[in-house]
Amino acid sequence: MQETRLDIARIRAVRRLIDPIFLDSPLYRCEALEPDLGCTLSIKLETANPVRCFKARGTEVVTSLLAGDGPRSVVCASAGNLGQALAWSGRRRGLDVTVVASRFATAAKLDRIRALDARLELVDGDHEMARERAADIALRDGIRLVEDSLDIETCEGAATIGLELVAATPSFDAVLIALGGGALATGVGHVVKAMAPEAEVICVQPLGAPAMTHSWHRRRVVTTDSTDTIADGVAGRRPIPAVLDDLLLVADDAVLVQETSIIAGMRMLLDHAGLVVEPSAALGVAAVLEDRDRFAGRHVVTIVCGSNVDMDAYHRWVGATPLPRSWSPS
Repeated sequence: MQETRLDIARIRAVRRLIDPIFLDSPLYRCEALEPDLGCTLSIKLETANPVRCFKARGTEVVTSLLAGDGPRSVVCASAGNLGQALAWSGRRRGLDVTVVASRFATAAKLDRIRALDARLELVDGDHEMARERAADIALRDGIRLVEDSLDIETCEGAATIGLELVAATPSFDAVLIALGGGALATGVGHVVKAMAPEAEVICVQPLGAPAMTHSWHRRRVVTTDSTDTIADGVAGRRPIPAVLDDLLLVADDAVLVQETSIIAGMRMLLDHAGLVVEPSAALGVAAVLEDRDRFAGRHVVTIVCGSNVDMDAYHRWVGATPLPRSWSPS
């Protein structure tokens, strides 16, 4: 494999910096989902931790290094999950944390950031505007800007998921990974390609937020003017060139899925696995629903990456009527 920015030896080393509460997350075969999906499905569950998402694996690495020798104040832009994770990790190490987010972000995520003692600044725009504001604050105040996916610590922290996956499941045919900024996809993808190269690394993004997927297919950065998806955790418009370069080396495919498929995936995870998940976490199941023939008879792993969801919205999306076994996307 060509060189990415990531390194297996460093990934193994940073595991020691991460609070054990975020490590060795559950990995299990979910047989109840298999009749509807037509494949063997294993779930890597990244929601059973204090911030209910995978992001703290990266923020634990960032803040550990800063606590040892670095600025005592940090700022990030977040759709919600990174902000919670940085607030949790920063509070644990005595750092001052500022999170910039869109005021239209999921209210439950914003409330949790405040509860974790971070300073929260809201902007009247989307995540890209929050990124710009966070960069301005870092420059103005001379503090550390944590940029998810660009900062290698966030990618290598996420990559520890891949180490656990490969160690526990030595034989699988494909791993389906939610694709947003790219930390999860490049991190896990790097480990899988290095240690289980026969497995496909397939990234999944909503049709309403396709910038990184279009960039992967065209092998250059493609931006969009807006996003339109309930999967707020992956709704970026401006891919980071260095992250795309890594993704081009570790991903075998990048696919887009419909909103109806995401909602169906959320409902199936509730009905058959007892899991309440945010839309981004259902992208892998949505990808199987939209292309059953591709995955038929194969062993597929999907990373359930977050469960920070506004429950009122969740109930509106998922509803109360069971999905028919013959369901297919419109």
